[in-house]
Amino acid sequence: MTRTALRDVEVIAPNFKRRLSGVTATIIRLVPIQSRQIAIAATGPVLPDHVPQVPLSALPWMSRRGPGGWRVWHARRNVEMIGGLALRYLLGKRLKLLFTSASQRRQTGLTRWLIRRMDAVVATSDKTAGYLEGPSQVIMHGIDTTGFSPTSDRTKLRRDLGIAEDGPVIGCYGRIRAQKGTDVYVDAMIGLLEDHPTATALVMGRATAEHRAFEEGLRAKIADAGLSGRIRFMPEVPPEAMADWYRILDVYIAPQRWEGFGLTPIEAMACGCPVVATRVGAFEALVVDGETGLLVEPGDAEAIRTAAHHILMDPERLRDWSAAARRHVEARFSIETEAAALVAVYRRLLSES
Repeated sequence: MTRTALRDVEVIAPNFKRRLSGVTATIIRLVPIQSRQIAIAATGPVLPDHVPQVPLSALPWMSRRGPGGWRVWHARRNVEMIGGLALRYLLGKRLKLLFTSASQRRQTGLTRWLIRRMDAVVATSDKTAGYLEGPSQVIMHGIDTTGFSPTSDRTKLRRDLGIAEDGPVIGCYGRIRAQKGTDVYVDAMIGLLEDHPTATALVMGRATAEHRAFEEGLRAKIADAGLSGRIRFMPEVPPEAMADWYRILDVYIAPQRWEGFGLTPIEAMACGCPVVATRVGAFEALVVDGETGLLVEPGDAEAIRTAAHHILMDPERLRDWSAAARRHVEARFSIETEAAALVAVYRRLLSES
């Protein structure tokens, strides 16, 4: 475990959730990169060993002052904002409180009350910033553009993964539930595969207990359409294996009905895969409509089918959009860019104090 001496830490990134989530994944990706630029450590119950971290149990006993007088507490959830306020006002720790908001709906009264007590707020998109009452700085998420990159031999990779080597492959990855639009994707693929007899559609993700019946309903619908061998539910893989599953795709579908931010379109584009995405979350800021993919309204299976068909029917367009998608992510959505922007916020807060 990469333990960091708490006395030297300038920034603390709490992760109070035990189950893997998008927020947890963000912290796991960012903190090791940020630690090259500033003394930062995560804290929480379930963090991988490679992430610089301090134990939760040490926080009440840390020195009141940070190395330069103050520390930054970077919260991303209500419970973490509450934790920062408790450390600051109940235990007297000199903390500058920063909150990152990804929500794209009006916050609850509690959340608004907590945000008003922060020293600074970051929004993950312009749309998110529009739901905040006070000022914020927009810093969009980034990804590892080295780890997520195109393959030089898609045919071999498909063979290695047990996917048909011939014909287009379409994918939709993430939690299996109505909010994520998995049912819309399935309906679109049932229509699309009629027009593309060699195509394969993949679904990858996990349905939690309350969404298990939803998944079973989708499987039954696919079976009734006689497409169980062509619309395939793949077992979930660890995060470090995901890039290969984007690399084998011709088109990636992000059919969400609602989303806070949504990294999967960036990950797909980084691997040279055009994206059909709904106009939710940050997707309109991620996908360049008509250049790296197409945008459609949420809940519209026919629009998704038509958009995917439009891309697949023109090999030259598919090739051009694949290359443009990769260039777009490299230029705007590297994790190094996100990390540096957040470190600049930390340094500003530390210098102001």
